[in-house]
Amino acid sequence: MRFSSETSSDGVCERLFTLGEVPGVLWTPEGAAGTRPLVLMGHGGGRHKKDPGIVARARRFVVECGFAVVAVDVPGHGDRPVDEEYNRIAIENQARVAAGEELAPLVAAFQALVARQTVPEWQAVLDGVQDLDYVGAGPVGYWGVSLGCGLGVPFVADEPRVRAAVLGLGGALASAEAAARITAPVEFLVQWDDERVPRAHGLALFDALASAEKTLHANPGKHGEIPAFEMDSALRFFTRHLD
Repeated sequence: MRFSSETSSDGVCERLFTLGEVPGVLWTPEGAAGTRPLVLMGHGGGRHKKDPGIVARARRFVVECGFAVVAVDVPGHGDRPVDEEYNRIAIENQARVAAGEELAPLVAAFQALVARQTVPEWQAVLDGVQDLDYVGAGPVGYWGVSLGCGLGVPFVADEPRVRAAVLGLGGALASAEAAARITAPVEFLVQWDDERVPRAHGLALFDALASAEKTLHANPGKHGEIPAFEMDSALRFFTRHLD
């Protein structure tokens, strides 16, 4: 893991890094020392590791909970180069939707393909960050919606260090098998008027989760209209399960 910059403001230290070919950012309390909970955050499609929503949530986890938070650019996003194969598939999918095909199955298949690359990348990022003496091998949480859910479900299913996850805005078409292997507590978000993920697909993914403790948060609004109060709920959820 190679750090390229470090800045601090309002009690939060932000460090940019690369791990192999993966660019990422780590937020910790300023002057942090010793082991602490770590939350990995997955960004949405067309977004990146320092998307304003990711940064705002990360800073709240750090300031209000004392957690460390890490986010990385998924393939073809942020500071990563264009992936020719993924780009070709995305263009083909746009043409297929324009020709009348349903969007959700195409998105699900694409996310399942990308997850085969991102799951081991994210596991390596956890290894690298938890080797730092100011983060350590404490409990791990995961937060990710939309693309962050499509990639996050197989990640949480395959990563035993994750003790709690906030997921949502995703469907069951490509994720049901992985969801059936998740036993950690989950808070799951559904937007009732989601124009990208059919409501039935989101409810089916929630139903597929094997977690003994899982909570469905269904709110009115479209795909990108998660209410601000859901962040307060996520803070309470992670505090309860990671502290």
